[in-house]
Amino acid sequence: MKKKTLLFFTLTLITGLIGFTGLSFSGIEVIRVMFLIFADLVVVSLMAKLFFPDKPKVKYQPVDRD
Repeated sequence: MKKKTLLFFTLTLITGLIGFTGLSFSGIEVIRVMFLIFADLVVVSLMAKLFFPDKPKVKYQPVDRD
């Protein structure tokens, strides 16, 4: 989910522009609900990046036994 933050942000912007610019058609409520869902996913994704950063990968090195 952390890698999809930009996707969620883009979808939030698109649905926000469609849903809240004054357009009126039969499916506008669905677009507005989708906006709320995507906005929540953006917040959750950003919080996950903040509290659970990616750990650096450990490189294993062979041990020399003399």
